[in-house]
Amino acid sequence: MNIAIAGLGLIGGSFCKALSNRTDHNIWGFDINSDVTKKALSEKSISRILSPQDFRDADILLICLHPEISIKFLNENLSFFKEGTIIADVCGVKTRIVNEMSQMCRSHNLRYVGTHPMAGREFGGYDHSVENLYDNRSFIITPVDDTDTDALETVKSLAVSVGFSKIVTASPAEHDKTIAYTSQLAHIVSSAYVKSPSIENEAGFTAGSFQDMTRIATVNEHMWTDLFMQNREPLLAELDTLINNLGKYKEALKNSDANTMTELLREGRLIKEKDLSTYSQKGRE
Repeated sequence: MNIAIAGLGLIGGSFCKALSNRTDHNIWGFDINSDVTKKALSEKSISRILSPQDFRDADILLICLHPEISIKFLNENLSFFKEGTIIADVCGVKTRIVNEMSQMCRSHNLRYVGTHPMAGREFGGYDHSVENLYDNRSFIITPVDDTDTDALETVKSLAVSVGFSKIVTASPAEHDKTIAYTSQLAHIVSSAYVKSPSIENEAGFTAGSFQDMTRIATVNEHMWTDLFMQNREPLLAELDTLINNLGKYKEALKNSDANTMTELLREGRLIKEKDLSTYSQKGRE
């Protein structure tokens, strides 16, 4: 198949490298930064640099751009695709993206599949993309009622071919509600955590816990603001829950209430132990 990838940053670049090295498909790239596409071509991550007019030759287009840019990109280039082309995006929010992209694709007889690869690194950009980024990761697919079955299976097959070990299916709304907790909230917490003046004295005093808490503070602020704003309600609900829970720990400290603090920590430990047990069990299924 001819697979076109629009946006050769961390996610798109990693797809290029994995697909080029692990499959026999033709992998073509499009990016507004010509230096990036030239580098990808020289490294054989792609075999062809595309212009929008070249999209007509693609069997699949994988859009690896920020949410707002993804919608705009597809809208501006719809006329270039041949009927039946599979269009997939990798945006970290799905409800609005799926609604708008589904409608656009439907109007031009294109087959749309919404996806979200659960993988990333501290830093973005093509230079940080790697072939093994998706190894043993989860790949979320968010089909709707009229999602083409063959297109869905094709996208699943491609996900497996680049290393994803678990395919998760969810509605767009289910995806957004869960991702607000498992991803977006964590990025906000990390960003807020590093704003303590104490970070100036962290050298020599840190171990795994500090690294775990601060690793994702190096976010792309433009992309993550876009994600947060498109998922406002679920994220606000998670923030309210977190702030309420933090308040309980604060009160226990303020009141020198060791018993309450012990119980709060015990509750957290038991919840995490149950989560680990459930995750382990699901991994064997």
